[in-house]
Amino acid sequence: MDKKWKFRLSGAAAGLVNGLFGGGGGTVLVPLLTGWCKTEQKRALASCVAVILPFCVLSAVIYLLRTGLSLLMALPYLLGGLAGGIVGGMLFRKMPGRWLRRLFGVFLVYGGVRYLL
Repeated sequence: MDKKWKFRLSGAAAGLVNGLFGGGGGTVLVPLLTGWCKTEQKRALASCVAVILPFCVLSAVIYLLRTGLSLLMALPYLLGGLAGGIVGGMLFRKMPGRWLRRLFGVFLVYGGVRYLL
């Protein structure tokens, strides 16, 4: 299969997950980019951040229009998320790819166990 189609299908899978669950598209996109599309780990994580932003904005607009999402209720999380994004972006440059991969794996396992229990 053409590499462009692999990227498109990976993006579609991430968008579908993000739309269904209000987030989490990156948990699908990173493994698809690194495994199926053979993208280097750091590039996959950086691409994921760039791709997920429009997904999240689109999902937020849809939830706002259909469910009455309260922006005031979301504001503290947004501010905390921005601060965390700045710190994470600064750490990202300094952290080796293998450690990023391990941390991402731990995050996925933790999230999976938490949702199952």
